[in-house]
Parts: sequence; C-alpha cells; structure tokens
Amino acid sequence: MPRNVLVAGETLIDFLPDRAGALEDVPGFSRRPGGAPANVAVALARLERTPLFWTRVGADPFGRFLENTLDDAGLPDRFIERDAEAKTTLAFVTHDESGDREFTFYRDGTADTRLDPGRIDDATLEALEWVHVGGVTLANGSSRDATLDLLERAADAGCTTSFDPNFRPELWADEATFARVGREALGHVDVCKATVEELEAIGFGGATAESTSKPESIARAVLERGDGPHTVFVTRGSDGAVAGATADAPWSAKPAVVSVSHAGFDVDVVDTTGAGDAFVAGSIAALRDGSSLEDALEFANAVAGTATTENGAMAALPARGSVASVLEDGSVS
Repeated sequence: MPRNVLVAGETLIDFLPDRAGALEDVPGFSRRPGGAPANVAVALARLERTPLFWTRVGADPFGRFLENTLDDAGLPDRFIERDAEAKTTLAFVTHDESGDREFTFYRDGTADTRLDPGRIDDATLEALEWVHVGGVTLANGSSRDATLDLLERAADAGCTTSFDPNFRPELWADEATFARVGREALGHVDVCKATVEELEAIGFGGATAESTSKPESIARAVLERGDGPHTVFVTRGSDGAVAGATADAPWSAKPAVVSVSHAGFDVDVVDTTGAGDAFVAGSIAALRDGSSLEDALEFANAVAGTATTENGAMAALPARGSVASVLEDGSVS
C-alpha cells in the first residue's frame, strides 16, 4: 500500500512515574518513547496504514533510542532527521489515581524545535492524500514556521489536512500566542481533533458551563467559522467523543452540519498518555478507508480506549484485529 499520509512533529522521551503523585514525590521513572505526532505515526503503522513521518531528534543516546523505536515500528526514515547540535526533548509525566496526567518538559532549543520550512518537497506533497500535524511544534523555534508552512502548502496541494492543538501551557509564551497561532493553523486545516478546553483556549465558545457540558456547541462554533475545518472531533476522555462535519466534508451525507456522538468503551484505565493520539490515528485510518463520520468516531474511540490499558503512549497501541474485537464485543478487555 502506498504511503500517502504524512505525519509531522515531535518525537521525545516520556519518563513515566513508578507511582501516582506529584513530581517531587515520585521516587523513580521509566523511559518510554513519546511525542504526540510520533504516537500517531506508530499507531497508524499498527493499524496497517503506515505513514511517512517528519521529525527531528538529537544526535544523543535518547535520539538513537527513538530512531530505533521508529524503525522497529516500520516507519520509513526518509524524513526522520538527526540534529548534531541539539538534544532530544524530555518530558516527565505525573498522574493522579484516575490516570489523568501532567507533563514537565525539558525542551529549550531541543531538536524538535528546529524543523526547517520547506523540508517536505513539492513532489512529495503532490503524492500525498493526507497531512497531519500537532500543536507542540507550533509553540516556538523554527518549527512554528515549518509547521505552518507545511499545512499551507499541503492544503494548496490538495491534501486533506488535520491538526491536534495538544495545548501544553508551559511550552507557550502565553495563552494569547497559543490562540493566535492556533487560529492561524486552523485556517489551513480540514479536520481538527481537540478537547473543549483547547478550543476555548483558541477562542471558541468561551469558558461557559454550556460549552463544557455540550461539546457539540463548541464543535459547531468551529465549523461555523467558515474558513477553517469542515470536520471537528471533540474528545471527552472516559465519556467518549463527539464529531461534527459540514456539507464540505467528503464523508458528510447531509447538506447541513452533522453532529454525532459516541460514549466510548468500558476500559480499566492504566495510563491515559497517548490516548488522544491513538484517537487521531483511528479517525484518520477510518476516514481514509471510506467510513462514515459516525463509524469513524466509533473506531477512533476503540483505538483510544485500548491505548489506555498499559503504561506508555506506544505500549498499548492496538493492531487492526484488536480494534475489530473491541468493536464486536463493545468493551476493551
């Protein structure tokens, strides 16, 4: 199968805690490969839809570990860059008893902040059907311009473009900058996956009880922007997700805005790290395979639910057969 999807963004090391608690109280950590776009790329490979992946790691032991991990996942190395002058990003993860987590980043001038605009050539873009980016590379460095440049050129080349804001406040100068850059990115995007809180931070809906309790409202606000996505997925953690699409979406069967929801699957959660990235991969795989918006939402929730059953963002990313079993059984075992 031709590799006609490109995922772009950071690859980093997640240090996962030995137990729940605050960072200063955790006695030890385990090293795991991570980075939202890297998780998406590996998840797509597990779903038998292996993409191209554009990323940049340091020429250090962590970078070599990540390169080996991506190679083991079957990702081609054509756009996997090694930076001789910068280190690999590190992220320390902490979580509470429910599995919800927080991140502490070591990312000052690291390799993934140094992507260069124009690296993906026109011929490659013309051969692609889909380009996906995450929000972390928009936070600072030359990677911001590189990511926006990629989205704009991919849209001009006729690719379907998708975006996960993945808002990490500690990586941004301030929330106003995130809102401005996020809105600029959305101007080049067909599909957006986000939480209510992320969309509110970009400037949609306002911090109201209604938008928090009704993700459909904020999804509609994004769709009604007019010069942004035609499809929006709003994830709700253990409560599943909702999706909306306009008549411009190729998977929309109705002339007006379509809204669907899925409550998710019963899961014994171990670690939620990477669940949103698994959801992104599931939605891309399903929509590219010709699924309806409703079926794509269910498939994405099944992939995301399975990804929470082990520690680490990549450890539990499921194969396509496992997702089929979840869809048949209605739960993640």
